Amino acid sequence: MFTLGIDVSKNKIDICLLAAGVNGKKKHKVLTNKPGVAQRVTDWLDAPKYPSDSVTVVLEATGIYHENLAYGLHDAGVKVCMANPHRVREFACGMDILTKNDRADAFVLACYGELKHPDVWVPPSPEVRKLRALLRQRDALKEDVQRTANRLEKAHSTATPREVITSLQRTHSWLSDELERTEKLITDHTDNDPGLKADLELLKSIKGVKDQVGREMLAILKDGAFRSASQVAAYLGITPVEKTSGSSVRGRPHMSNTGPSGIRAKLYVAAMSASRWNKPAKEIYERLIARGKAKKAALGAVMHKLVHMCFGVLKTRLPWDENYAATA
Repeated sequence: MFTLGIDVSKNKIDICLLAAGVNGKKKHKVLTNKPGVAQRVTDWLDAPKYPSDSVTVVLEATGIYHENLAYGLHDAGVKVCMANPHRVREFACGMDILTKNDRADAFVLACYGELKHPDVWVPPSPEVRKLRALLRQRDALKEDVQRTANRLEKAHSTATPREVITSLQRTHSWLSDELERTEKLITDHTDNDPGLKADLELLKSIKGVKDQVGREMLAILKDGAFRSASQVAAYLGITPVEKTSGSSVRGRPHMSNTGPSGIRAKLYVAAMSASRWNKPAKEIYERLIARGKAKKAALGAVMHKLVHMCFGVLKTRLPWDENYAATA
């Protein structure tokens, strides 16, 4: 078996093949990152010494630029592992690899796969992929609507030509209509798919989790990349991180804040509601406040609890029950 580390960027991918372990022979290759890149990787691999079915590929999820490669390799029967970028960086430091460039990152990913043996990636279903794409589009449109509204407000605050005002108004109106249309597409997609609809209803049975957070968590939890709620919490960056050493270093525990910040922001709003109406979450919040913790830290703990609840209801296939700890 061989390990292949691939560092993915927008325009190219850097490949490092470990032919004989971490300290053995290495092969490097750079390919253009465009549709069909997975086929070019397998063509490069398919040789008497390195058949693609004996290779494990390790890469990081880099926005959307890795998707053509990851799905193409999976469809070709190659084992693909998705590594957590934060863990990989810490791993590199542990190996005393301080250089950070595309070639070095590919080597680090190959070493990480060789020594850590990460789980094989299972791609989400087409329905979940579509939901994720729609949610990304919705969030981008929201930002555009707000940005245009801010420009329009500033334009009204000074002597702006009428033509510019009209252009901004038309742009804002079109973006608002497109946002409304996309929201409907998201609703229709989850309502018309029996599996997604049932899962969303389970998530919404949790007090504090409404449609928006429910769909975001659905897109994450149905990804198939997580085996436990703790892994989900770590990915979202809401796992507490301590900083203490000896008798002098006593840093405050804080959330790691790695992972997607947009989803964390939505979870934070959900936690504010859950801290009032969700019995287990409210107990956690009030207990931490009574111990002198800051409100933000207490809400962070509620966010962590909500993730465990979401994972629990989808795993047990039972609606949330605030009086039953196993599903909470």
